[in-house]
Parts: sequence; C-alpha cells; structure tokens
Amino acid sequence: MDKQRLVALAALTLLPLTAACGSEKAGSDTVGVGASASVAGAHWAVDDVTVDGKRNAAPGNAYLRIADGGRVEGNLGCNNFGAEASFEDSRVTFDKLQATEMACEGVPADFEQTLARTLADGDLTTEVDGDKLTLTTADGDRVALTKQEAAPLKGTKWTVTSPDSDGNAHLTFDEKAGQVSGSLGCNKVRAKATVSDGRITLGTASTTRMMCDTSLMNTEKTLLALFDGTVKYELDHRNLTLTSENGDSVKATAAE
Repeated sequence: MDKQRLVALAALTLLPLTAACGSEKAGSDTVGVGASASVAGAHWAVDDVTVDGKRNAAPGNAYLRIADGGRVEGNLGCNNFGAEASFEDSRVTFDKLQATEMACEGVPADFEQTLARTLADGDLTTEVDGDKLTLTTADGDRVALTKQEAAPLKGTKWTVTSPDSDGNAHLTFDEKAGQVSGSLGCNKVRAKATVSDGRITLGTASTTRMMCDTSLMNTEKTLLALFDGTVKYELDHRNLTLTSENGDSVKATAAE
C-alpha cells in the first residue's frame, strides 16, 4: 500500500562560502545578484543527476519550480516534494526539504534518493545557459535541468494518465474546429467542445465501435462519461485535470 505521510529528507544549515566556485563559460551566465530573478518562476524539468562522475537520467516527471517568495515545489520522479530556497550571490540553498513517500512502478527509488540528497547538499552554485540550468554542489555533483514552457489547453495532445491508462488514451482540443478528438484507449472519439471560463461543454461523443480488453474498456467508459455535459478544467503547467459534474476526475499530461 502506498504511504502518503510526509517525511523530512533534509534540514539544512546555511553555510556561506568564502569564495566563488568555478568560472564563467563563454555564452553562459553564472547567476549573480539576480539569481532569484533568473531561476525563480520557471518550471525546470530535471534532465539528469551526476554524482561521483556517474550520470543518472531522470524520469520524465522530475521537476522543480521556485516561486518568487522562495517556496519550492517539485517532483523527484514519483514523489512530490517541497522546500524553501535561499539565494546568495551565485548560489541557492534548498532548506527543510520534505517529500511524500510513495512507491511508483518504473521509477527507481535510488534515483529519487540521489536527487533529494544532491538538492539538499548545502550551497549549490547556479549556472544558466539559455534554457539550461545547472546546480553544482561543493563536491562537484550536479543536477542538470531544462526550462519547460507551459502547455496550452488547445492544440496540445493530452495523454490520459488516470484513471489507469496504458498511454493510448489521449485528447486534443481544436479551437478552430470547436471540437475535441482523440482516443479513448480503444476507440477513436470526436465531439463538439466549447471552452469558456474554466469549463468545457462537451457534445455527444462519436466513436468507432471496436471491442478491446476489459481494462481498456473500463478506461473508455470513464472517459465517455465526460461527454454530453460540462466539465471543469484545471491546467497546471503541463498537467490537465477534467472534473465532471458528479465529481469524477480524469488527469492527463502534455505529450512530448
């Protein structure tokens, strides 16, 4: 059974460095006094973590985002985490880092532990090069990240992640045509769609009529329940939640 309690991963002491680490590379910007302004407010997808010279590729869900007030939220690959960010010169420190403790299929627990330990390793030197951000510890371990733009509701292929889906179910909202189309996991679907004030009015679903295995048909049944009605939608960067009038939710993520 998944555990939902919060666990403290690190409680850091801010130790100021006596000298700056490293040197600037041509074409890059080692963040100075404006570190907070350069890093905060963006969604940074984690590309990989390198510890003791060994590079570990990140799962697709790993990211962090620093609000202007210094509050950090993100995902270690499976578990969500939160922390406080303190900026000084070209460095940032993540303090009081906490995360949920869940087991997720396909996400190695040791990657999450490696990422958490690296982020919690005292003062991290920050370097921005275009849409790339590198956080480097005093020992030379580093986290590589890429700035990721938010996905718009319309024109994005939204891959359904829940209810349980194998990745075949997806929806795309076409503003010009005023409709939504895609796959319910087994059958293709198309319907009128009108977007207004945080809600989407969906018309009658027109679908193909194939029969698939039970799990796909169960997902399809849940998705079909969204049609012929109005759903609330909530966008969170590259995540979409559709909530029906009876409170049932469908979650999706923007396809790469």
